Amino acid sequence: MMKRTMKKVCGAVAVSAALILALAACGDSQEADTPEDAAVIGSVSTNGSTSMEKIIGVLSEQFMADNSGVTVTYDPTGSGTGIESVSTGSCDIGLASRDLKAEESGLTATIVALDGIAVVVNGNCPVEDLTMEQITAIFTGKIKDWSELGGEAGAIACIGREAGSGTRDGFESVTGTEDACVLSQELTSTGAVIEAVKQNPNAIGYASLSSAEGQEGIKLVTVEGVACAEATVLDGSYPIQRPFMLVTKNGVELSPAARAFFDFATSSAANDLIRAGGAVPVA
Repeated sequence: MMKRTMKKVCGAVAVSAALILALAACGDSQEADTPEDAAVIGSVSTNGSTSMEKIIGVLSEQFMADNSGVTVTYDPTGSGTGIESVSTGSCDIGLASRDLKAEESGLTATIVALDGIAVVVNGNCPVEDLTMEQITAIFTGKIKDWSELGGEAGAIACIGREAGSGTRDGFESVTGTEDACVLSQELTSTGAVIEAVKQNPNAIGYASLSSAEGQEGIKLVTVEGVACAEATVLDGSYPIQRPFMLVTKNGVELSPAARAFFDFATSSAANDLIRAGGAVPVA
């Protein structure tokens, strides 16, 4: 009788143990299959603003280091082309260093960072500060000589970006000089503008803070007495600034890789990287 009882007990224990192991294995399988633990794999194509090169560079480098199965590409075509590309589906995420225009509908622009647009002069120029009114007058040709601004006599050479540039659009929209700028040169990159100002003692131009800060041979003038710097851009006291935007198409779901990159770029985890790229984080 005791033998039968012991057999029943042992059998019950064995069944219970098997059941526990089965449930544990099921739990492990479910946990392993959760989306949070799944590796992100794929490619992410970005296209647009040349001024966002450093930002996208540092963000994509870190993201790819953290996600070895993902490749992030960047095509520096300018804000207008980047916005058009995401609209037509030629890229996953458009990059714009200006707000969307009314005719650029069906899209959503998310601010990833802020950038001040610095007014730059040759390093030997004695002018230190300009008002917004003076800047507008300079770039529309109403003020033509540095002597009118307290500098040495010399015809002012205004250097700007080409049509479609986000930096140009941002500068002109803030200074009220749309379709009115009188430029000595229209150049296709921020670096080219800086180099042109370095080479010409009478030149003045504009460039993103991230590109102009710390450059030798040029000087960033204050505007209305306010220096172009991270703190003054973030608090809004520096008047010539613009957003850096990630542009997506409404109604089109991003791929898992593109969504993961977008979420990373707009999170506080990216703040130090954005600062390293020379812009001001907003997350």
